[in-house]
Amino acid sequence: MGSLAADNLACVRRAREDFLTHGIVPVGVVNETIIRSWQRSAERGIGMERGETRCTPRYDLMHRRDKNDMLLLRSQPVMENLYHEICGTSSMVLLADREGVILHSIGDPDFVDQAQKVYLKPGGIWTETVNGTNAIGTALEEQTAVHVHSSEHFIDKNRFLSCSATPIFDPRGAVLGALDVSGDYRSHQKHTMALVRMSAQLIENQMFVPEFPSDIVVCFHLKPEFIGTLYEGIAVFSPDGSFIAANRSALLQFGLDRGRMVGQAFASLFKMSFPKLLEQSRFVPQPVVKLPLLSGIEVHGRVWCGSKISPVTFLPVSTTSKEAASPTHSHSASDSVTLADLEHGDPAMQALISKALKVVGHDIPIMIEGESGTGKELLARGLHQAGPRNNGPFVALNCASIPEGLFESELFGYQEGAFTGARRKGSIGKIREADGGTLFLDEIGEMPLNLQARLLRVLQDRTVSPLGGSGNYQVSIAVICATNRRVRDAVAAGKFREDLYYRLNGMLLTVPSLRARHDRVQLSRSILDRLSGAGRQITINEEVLRIFEHHPWPGNIRQMHNILRTAVALIGDRQEITIDELPEDFLEQAEQCLAERGTCGELESRNSDNHRLSDIEAKLIASTLNRTGGNIAAAARSMGIGRNTLYRKIRNIKSCGRGI
Repeated sequence: MGSLAADNLACVRRAREDFLTHGIVPVGVVNETIIRSWQRSAERGIGMERGETRCTPRYDLMHRRDKNDMLLLRSQPVMENLYHEICGTSSMVLLADREGVILHSIGDPDFVDQAQKVYLKPGGIWTETVNGTNAIGTALEEQTAVHVHSSEHFIDKNRFLSCSATPIFDPRGAVLGALDVSGDYRSHQKHTMALVRMSAQLIENQMFVPEFPSDIVVCFHLKPEFIGTLYEGIAVFSPDGSFIAANRSALLQFGLDRGRMVGQAFASLFKMSFPKLLEQSRFVPQPVVKLPLLSGIEVHGRVWCGSKISPVTFLPVSTTSKEAASPTHSHSASDSVTLADLEHGDPAMQALISKALKVVGHDIPIMIEGESGTGKELLARGLHQAGPRNNGPFVALNCASIPEGLFESELFGYQEGAFTGARRKGSIGKIREADGGTLFLDEIGEMPLNLQARLLRVLQDRTVSPLGGSGNYQVSIAVICATNRRVRDAVAAGKFREDLYYRLNGMLLTVPSLRARHDRVQLSRSILDRLSGAGRQITINEEVLRIFEHHPWPGNIRQMHNILRTAVALIGDRQEITIDELPEDFLEQAEQCLAERGTCGELESRNSDNHRLSDIEAKLIASTLNRTGGNIAAAARSMGIGRNTLYRKIRNIKSCGRGI
């Protein structure tokens, strides 16, 4: 430790002694949070040399762990990732409950031994009332992130520590506990607090969807690429649009604190009708939509209906009197998909579906390969609906989205008390959930290698044993898996068991990419019909259809769906989608594809009277410039592109010998 750092610590130590001895409040030496904590500690009569036992009995610790089972379940994988970032720095990661009792810890062995001497371990009580100023207790008191370094600790025995802690809030804003990184003050890392805060945000975000199975969750951010990350805002609304809960990022984007969110509703936060938002929940995968905030800022978001409700519950549905008279079961739009919905005349898709139908119901596992966005899960759901198990559950599990530490319990289930943080009644797991129906394992190539043998045994014996249990449960399931890469390559690389691959690959179905399909136009019209809703007929301009036919479609059906969904929103009350409603980057992809094939006058379309895409774009630019009186800046704004991009396009058009 450098002399400057040593001098700073000496100043802090003297400031604390002056405060305790003479009541002098130091100015500019420590921050206000530490001073307030020192004052509270002094008022509570805590001595600097206090050293009484500060550990709760083991039975009480077990009770607290049981009471905070969900917090532990969500926190432990995050804590392991956080420790991976700081390991080797004489540090440890700790989780405390709302009363400052440490529930779980993981750390460097050399430092853990030292920390246990001051009860910095599971069961240790680190409230301010017991330990004076310390990161965990002060963070819980102040309800904000706190860093306490060396002599800033109130009790002398804790001076060897440098600690960074932040409270963890539940979706409604109540404190659940605190996440802390403590280490030797001589090896303190400046980025530690940022890592702690990010990890706490991740834990909080994971609480939302399971917490609200009967409500609507909206995830949003200014930038669409941040949807699904720890930076996304998350807001929860009841089925009637009333506000229920929000995470820190959402509050920041709304510009409101939790107190001012009380009594809010979707309509008072967003410039969009709630029914229109709920229409998006019908689509699988969930599209990213533009959501204008009441402040005028436009964010991007996704909407999720809770697992106990169906999105069609909120949508106007026209039924015949016969249908209205009979009770029906609620199914999501994706559950009711049929194989007929997936092909519109493409020979490859027709052959694929015909082949698949021959094995449905014969207990033959199916592996679906295809690029991302080609509709692999929709195909799996269609096969489920076409088979004899269609009255049973369709249970989907994305193998790439579950932390490795939770994968075993999520798939196979676990008994009560199987591990720290396990739910009181355990969990039956996805395999038993699918009993009598279909288990769909998406991104199967991402399954952890150490668990593949267990899955193989389940498929062979048709029995599953939950984690921590001794009994076996018989299951009857059809298995469909999917991947966007060749699992055979993973087998060759030793990352996927060969015996499991052949057990899962009873039949391999390769879904063609959208650019390889011959029914792109028909498919686009089918998607548009579903997006338009009952009673509205929207058509697609011929120029747009020609672009659709020749576009490379790197995002496949998912991209086409999003393009059309955006176009439907942009046309307002009009009945036709034109080139004006197509995104700039989508047109650039098409232009680049044509250029790679040797365009700029060389590539002719299928019919002699068809216009080339470049001619269509030239017409659009010309009409826009004419409308703005030749004003480049105004034309660029109207087209949604930058001035430099517009200048470049004009130069390209002129270089090909076409006028503007």
